[in-house]
Parts: sequence; C-alpha cells; structure tokens
Amino acid sequence: MTDTRAGTTSITERIRPVKADAAAVAVHYLGDTPVFVLAEEALLFAGESSERRVAVHKGAILAAATDGKRIVTGGDDGAVVITDAQGEHQIVATDEKRRWIDHVALGPDGAVAWSAGKTAFVQTNKGDVRSFDAPSTPAGLAFAPKGLRLAIAHYNGVSLWFPNVQAAPEKLEWKGSHLGVTLSPDGRFLVTSMQEPMLHGWRIADGKHMRMSGYAARVRSWSWSADGGFLATSGSDQVILWPFQGKDGPMGKQPRLLAPSQARVVVVACHPKQPVLAAGYADGMVLLVRIDDGAEVLARRPGSAPVTALGWDAAGAMLAFGTEDGESGILRL
Repeated sequence: MTDTRAGTTSITERIRPVKADAAAVAVHYLGDTPVFVLAEEALLFAGESSERRVAVHKGAILAAATDGKRIVTGGDDGAVVITDAQGEHQIVATDEKRRWIDHVALGPDGAVAWSAGKTAFVQTNKGDVRSFDAPSTPAGLAFAPKGLRLAIAHYNGVSLWFPNVQAAPEKLEWKGSHLGVTLSPDGRFLVTSMQEPMLHGWRIADGKHMRMSGYAARVRSWSWSADGGFLATSGSDQVILWPFQGKDGPMGKQPRLLAPSQARVVVVACHPKQPVLAAGYADGMVLLVRIDDGAEVLARRPGSAPVTALGWDAAGAMLAFGTEDGESGILRL
C-alpha cells in the first residue's frame, strides 16, 4: 500500500528532476553544486545550468565521504580518490593487493582515512600514511571532531586510534558485530550500529555503556541534529531520535518517534542549521520533519524505488535525493 500522506503540506512541485540513470551511493554538496555518487564509476555534478559525469573509478564505488570542499571515494578497483568542486580528481592511494576499499572518512586538517582487508589507513595533511591492523575487518570509520583520532568499528567493539602516537589504541568492547560508527559533535559519545537491529554506545570519558534498541531492521543511516542534541536514525517505520543533550546521553531516556509511515525509513539527514530533518523511505517518499513538534512537509511522493541518499547544502536551502533506480532530484526550499 502506498502512503499518500493526505492532508500534509506538499512542496513536491519545487523538485528539479535529475536523471542519474544509476543508483546513488551518496549525495553531497560541493559549494552550491549537488554531486551524486553513483554506484558505478562516476560522480554526477548536477549544476543548475548543466550536468556532467566525472569517471573517478574503474568499477563500483563502495564508499564516499565529504567535508564540503572535496569528496573522497573508495572502490572495488582498490583506489582511494579525492575529487574537488571543479571535478578535478586524484588518486590518494591504490591498495597494493587490489583489495576493495570498503570505508572512507575525512578528518581535520585534510586527513583521509580508508580501510582495505583488516587494515585501516590514515594519510595526514603532510602526506604521511599510517596503518593499523584491526582485530577484524573494519566495518566503519569516523574521525573524532577534534584532534587526529580515528574510531574503527570491528567485531566485538571499537578501536580509538591516534595515528600520530606510538601507542596501542584504546578499546571500547561489546560483544557482537559492529557495522558502523559515529561520534557526537561534541566528542563525548560514540555510537555503533550492530548486526542486530540495535545501536550500542559509550560515554567516552568513562566507557559507560548505552544500549539503544526497538528497531525492526538494522540501522543503516543516521545523522546528528544541528545542535548535536539528537541522533536521528533509520531502521523502523518511523524516525527514531535518541536524545544526547545531558551528561548521560540517552541512558534512562526514551527516544523521540517521528514521521510514522507504512514504509520503512531507510535514509535520514538532519538540516545543517535548523531543528529539521529529511527522511527517505523504502517506497521512495521523502518527508521534511520538524524535530520540535513533528510537523511534516511532503518533499517527494512515493515512487518506484527506495530512496538511497539524502544531502543538504551547507546553508540548508537545498536538499538533494538519490534513489535506487536513478530517478533523483533536487529540492530548493
């Protein structure tokens, strides 16, 4: 059954369609230009007056990240590639064993991280490359908001690694498969997604555990609110937001539940400045939701394929969305 969202305010007429003709792995803004990271080989720069494809890999693109000035991608060709706002790109590294580049991240001062096999790598802003062999294959990478510190999710927990320090990484342990990792904007909390439909977290200062459950499916998308007070997540038929305002984070607190639907939430993206989020659903619908009171605006009606990517520009004036079947678009607010 399709969710028609009858009675909800709609701004779907503001969409500028983008014919990506391929699934979008991610969508990021470089300046005012939305860039669709396609599943195969290329980035699609969807400018207001023209669209162009830039081939950056020789095969599938498996991971992407941005800092607003550049996009780093990893592919099954074993390459790590940096692309700038002009579409100029360079290979940062090529895995000597031609292993897939499963995960990438961008950090402070121009640092780049990636993983291949059981090894995580960091290239510093001086071009030095450091490596760390994780206890098992890394399943997620995230830089801390301050300092050169990389969180590496793997089986049975997370390693917190300082690439510039000759010391063993700090371990945050919890049994099971940890498949993604994120740190709160203030650096006080670390959260992982699990193979099971749940999240696990730690208060970094003392290692206090946080268990966050209640999902119907594995959490594959999350986003911090502009003020860092909430972590919005997918994995249910509504957006689940965990509160992180206090010193204990979500410990002992109930999550906020917004935008229930007949289809599952598959992608979330918080507005960069306002208490608003975008939610993409398995039926292709996109909603804008106000965190404070749950008010909704229909941004895209249900389509023929799930939403696979959402991305805001830095000002929060434009939202781009990508879909599994390539029927993507850009919404100007």
